[in-house]
Amino acid sequence: MAKVMLRVDSKGDISFYVAKKDMEETIIKAEFDSDEKWGGEIALSNGETWFIEPSVKKFPSEVMAKRLGD
Repeated sequence: MAKVMLRVDSKGDISFYVAKKDMEETIIKAEFDSDEKWGGEIALSNGETWFIEPSVKKFPSEVMAKRLGD
């Protein structure tokens, strides 16, 4: 599990930042994508898949995420 920062960037995309890895990617798809329930399995622009516990859509926020696969 990693602590990640989620925020909306200047283009309106959701940015996924992992400080320990100095990795910043764009979220291209989320399993749940409504204001009431956002998250689940998410796909990043670098091809990685992570899981974020679904919750209310609110940015910026800091959440725990788990990398899936590998």
